[in-house]
Amino acid sequence: MYQFARKALFHLDPEKAHHLALKSIRYSDKLTLSQHIFDSLASPVTVMGLEFRNPVGLAAGLDKDAECIDGMAALGFGFIEVGTVTPRPQAGNPKPRLFRLPEHEALINRMGFNNKGVDHLVRQVKQASYTGVLGINVGKNFDTPVDKAVYDYLTCMRKVYPYAGYIVINISSPNTPGLRELQHGKYLNELLNALKSEQEILEAKHGKRVPLVFKVAPDLDDEEIKEMALQFLSAGIEGLITTNTCASREGVEGDKYAKEAGGLSGAPIFDQSTKIQEKFYQHLGDNIPLIGVGGINSGERALERLKKGAKLLQVYTGFIYDGPGLVQNIVEKIKGDAV
Repeated sequence: MYQFARKALFHLDPEKAHHLALKSIRYSDKLTLSQHIFDSLASPVTVMGLEFRNPVGLAAGLDKDAECIDGMAALGFGFIEVGTVTPRPQAGNPKPRLFRLPEHEALINRMGFNNKGVDHLVRQVKQASYTGVLGINVGKNFDTPVDKAVYDYLTCMRKVYPYAGYIVINISSPNTPGLRELQHGKYLNELLNALKSEQEILEAKHGKRVPLVFKVAPDLDDEEIKEMALQFLSAGIEGLITTNTCASREGVEGDKYAKEAGGLSGAPIFDQSTKIQEKFYQHLGDNIPLIGVGGINSGERALERLKKGAKLLQVYTGFIYDGPGLVQNIVEKIKGDAV
C-alpha cells in the first residue's frame, strides 16, 4: 500500500509531499486505521531511566512542530522526537531546500530549522494524547550569534522541560551558519556547563529529571571525537545521538542534486555514521547511551548499529522511502535476533 502512495507522493515537490504525508498520517490516526496494524510492535527497552515501547524511534525533522505526534505513535514507533524547534518562529532557508535522490535512497536538505517556535510546539505537545517517550529537539535561531547561542538553548529547555521525556541539544545541523562550532572547545564547554546547571534547577522545580542528549555530526575526525567524548563524560550528559546529516557527497557523486548545498541523509551515509558511532563508543562505552541514526533502512542495518554500541535507533529518510513497514521489519528483526 505504501509503495503506491509513495509513487504518487514522489510526483510532487518534496516539501509539498512532506506536508501532505503529515496530514494523511493525522487523518488516519483519527480513523484509527493505523493503530490496529502496528499494535503488536512491543519490545520494551529501558535506556536513560526511561522505558521505550521498542527501540525504534522517529528522528527529529519529520514533525518539526509536533503537530503529528499521535499519528506517528500509531505507526508503531517506540518513541518520537519532534523539532528542531527554536525560541522564535523562523521561515528557514529559501525554497527549494529539499531534494530527493531516489537512486540512492537519499535526501539532501537545507531547511534551516524552519519552525513555528517553541511556544507553538509546547501547545501541540499539551494537546497530544501520546503517553510514550517524547524527545524534544532544540536549536538556536539563525540570527543568534554563536557566542550567544547558549541563551537560545536555555530558553527552549525551560519551556519544554515539563513535557519532554528527554531533550536533544542540536549542535550539528549543517544548515545554520556557525552551529557546528558549538561542538568544540570553549563553546561546547560553556553549553554543557550552562545546560547541566539548568537541569538541576528544573529538576528541583518540576520534580523530575529529564535526560539531556546531544546530537553530533558525522563529519568529525578522531581527535574531535576524543575531545568531545571527554567533555561529555565530564559533564555527565545522559545520551548521544550519532549522527546528524552529512556534508560529504560520498556515494552520490554524479547525481543531479549532488552539488546542492545541505545535509545528505539516507542510505549513503550509513557507513560513515556507523563509524562515528563506533568511535564514540570506544571512548564512552556504556557510560553514555548512544542513539544510532543515519542510513538505517533495513533490519540488518539496524542490527549492525545495535551490535556496534547503539542502545536505541532512529529512522527518517528510510521511513520516507520504505514507509511504516520499515519500523515493523526492524522490530521483528531485533526480536528474531534475540531468540
